[in-house]
Amino acid sequence: MAGAIIENMSTRKLCIVGGILLVFQVIAFLVGGLIAPSPTTAVPYTSVKCIDVRKNHHRTKWLMPWGPNHCKKLKDFDEAVSRQIEANDIVFAVHVPLPSKEMSPWFQFMLFIMQLDIAFKMDNDLKENAEITLDVSLAYRDDMFDDWEEIAHAIEIRKLKCTFGSPKTVESEGRHYDCDFLPFMEIGSVAHKYYLINIRLPVNDRKGINVGIGEIKDIRLVGIHQNGGFTKVWFAMKTFLTPSILIIMVWYWRRITLMTRAPVLLEKVIFALGISMTFINIPVEWFSIGFDWTWMLLFGDIRQGIFYAMLLSFWIIFCGEHMMDQNERNRLSGYWKQVGPIAVGSFCLFIFDMCERGVQLKNPFYSIWTTEVGTELAMAFIIVAGICLCLYFLFLCFMVFQVFRNISGKQSSLPAMSKARRLHYEGLIFRFKFLMLITLACAAMTVIFFIVSQVTEGHWKWGEITIQVNSAFFTGIYGMWNLYVFALMFLYAPSHKNYGEDQSNGDLGVNSGEELQLTTTITHVDGPTEVYKLARKEAQE
Repeated sequence: MAGAIIENMSTRKLCIVGGILLVFQVIAFLVGGLIAPSPTTAVPYTSVKCIDVRKNHHRTKWLMPWGPNHCKKLKDFDEAVSRQIEANDIVFAVHVPLPSKEMSPWFQFMLFIMQLDIAFKMDNDLKENAEITLDVSLAYRDDMFDDWEEIAHAIEIRKLKCTFGSPKTVESEGRHYDCDFLPFMEIGSVAHKYYLINIRLPVNDRKGINVGIGEIKDIRLVGIHQNGGFTKVWFAMKTFLTPSILIIMVWYWRRITLMTRAPVLLEKVIFALGISMTFINIPVEWFSIGFDWTWMLLFGDIRQGIFYAMLLSFWIIFCGEHMMDQNERNRLSGYWKQVGPIAVGSFCLFIFDMCERGVQLKNPFYSIWTTEVGTELAMAFIIVAGICLCLYFLFLCFMVFQVFRNISGKQSSLPAMSKARRLHYEGLIFRFKFLMLITLACAAMTVIFFIVSQVTEGHWKWGEITIQVNSAFFTGIYGMWNLYVFALMFLYAPSHKNYGEDQSNGDLGVNSGEELQLTTTITHVDGPTEVYKLARKEAQE
């Protein structure tokens, strides 16, 4: 009876394999913690107030905040009042990056958030639930002397959420409101060296546009982009891991096809998990260095979603195939109640992502959170996905409990076997339980490191050594799931060893009567491992 490698490999060799995988896991964390810089960098920008008194100026001219062809600037709005310059003739200009610097495709994406400096004034107070209308344009160029080329232009509305900590009296005039950051822009590639943002606040008293928004003193932006050094480390990991998983996947399926029986559901799911891991590993991001592919962020989200949906489905099927009290196994249709919430949750998150990043492919200034309908829709998708996730974990915990209870119950029949046979099955059961605990540990590590990366300052300093916690989280968890999938395909591949007749009876010391009983009660069930067959025996009966 040929089982899986996890059952037939000696304990010493299994420990060596586990030790090697542990070393690679440590290396994955150290690569991010010691070699890679922080994943992202935040750069603050303060807009420059420019004057443009021409008609239809937003269609014909780009205003530069600095440089040889810089715009005519305003120091503050008091100067605009004294010079009788209207609000519609003022443009807030931001150049990305800062002077004497260049953007790079290695930055991968740019995310901008906006902060408004709004001063309190008795005759121009900020109304409750006020909305600000932005006339925004984005352009690029690759040489300081080239003309600007437009990327996008849009009219966007943002809700202002501001508080004022002092009494609204004459003495408080000039003090600033405390306003929340506003989502401003996101683009999925940084294919050009220079970017220019022009922002206008059109005022129309008759239509109520930008009326009752207080006295805006300044517009500040915070630009967030991926660090080039982290991108290079990330690409290197993907390039290294892709052939590793691809080779083990081909090797695994070749061993499956060499067997006389057809592949069972568990083996197919492990292979599908390997395919999804390969899909997420393929370093197509290398092409983003030479091509302006703004859809890479959305594509990356889709790849991650496919992998995690496949991983969650695998855990359910893995537990279900080892449960004795279910008769209809080895059929995907038998798991619709458990896999259904995964499919619904994944679909909801996909729709949410399409409503956000899908629209941003055409309009980078769009945000689903800026309108009441968009916010309610987004929250509905997130809540449904959260409910599905909770239902999933309830199913999973129940199934893990059932598997452990059933396997433990089966151990009560082991004392009737010969000593060698009993030790053999006790070892198999221990290895199976250990693998289940490793699976739970991987899931727990993902959650723990995610929480740590959110609550820490981003790096730890031990003497002269600085550890980038966030980078270590990304590279470590990414490496961990690759090693997990690698270990599954290696350990659950059919073994070349055979414990059927002579070797089983000789090495394990089993007499012919006991072997006949074991064969008729256990080994007549086709499956990848002996624990799999042992657990399914009662269901078959």
